[in-house]
Amino acid sequence: MMALDHVSFDVPKGQFLALVGASGCGKTTILNMAAGLIQPVAGSVLVNGERLLRPSRRTGYMFARDGLLPWRSARSNLEVGLELRGVAPDKRGRRGTALLEMIGLASFANAYPWQLSQGMRQRVALARTLAIDPDTLLMDEPFAALDAQTKLMLQAEFLRVWERDRKTVLFVTHDLAEAVALADRVIVLTRRPGRIQADIAIDLPRPRDPERIRFDQAYLRLSEQVWQALKAGEAAE
Repeated sequence: MMALDHVSFDVPKGQFLALVGASGCGKTTILNMAAGLIQPVAGSVLVNGERLLRPSRRTGYMFARDGLLPWRSARSNLEVGLELRGVAPDKRGRRGTALLEMIGLASFANAYPWQLSQGMRQRVALARTLAIDPDTLLMDEPFAALDAQTKLMLQAEFLRVWERDRKTVLFVTHDLAEAVALADRVIVLTRRPGRIQADIAIDLPRPRDPERIRFDQAYLRLSEQVWQALKAGEAAE
């Protein structure tokens, strides 16, 4: 069964793009193609003008579940990508220390996943993705498993980091409020096979506070626009 049909779009360097749509419409398939994990049956994925045929070392992929290795400490989990790339222990250590401080978990460096809350584990997973310093971040509902308060906290923390470095982001979410609060642009997909129903620019000023922005009239207007596009996509034949 076809997952996507005639889906084509460009993502400028440094843009934060959110993908929304019903379950099964092909959002994660887009991420997997952007990661080089699967190839499209027709068409191609281009990165800097070159066809992507395999996973790239310049891409980081973060999932909804943290996927931390239970036998490794927070620091060791955070540094695993650097270790696999052959980065020297002293350099790994410096990078790990800086990231642990950045996510506010320096005092939990030696804690194991079972000793951390879900929010803490997601912070370690985020830092693990950032540790390899990717050009592009692919994020598949990274905050979906969190409670509302922790979710807002991590959204704000991630935006703070992103607004400093401006990595290119492809962000999949079912949460329309999250998409509008975080992204520069939202692509709304129809139901399966996914097609582009709407491509909406989120012209809200930065830096943003994901909690406070939700009371802004422009945010409410854009949220309604995304919601109407989603409903239209659900009804599309």
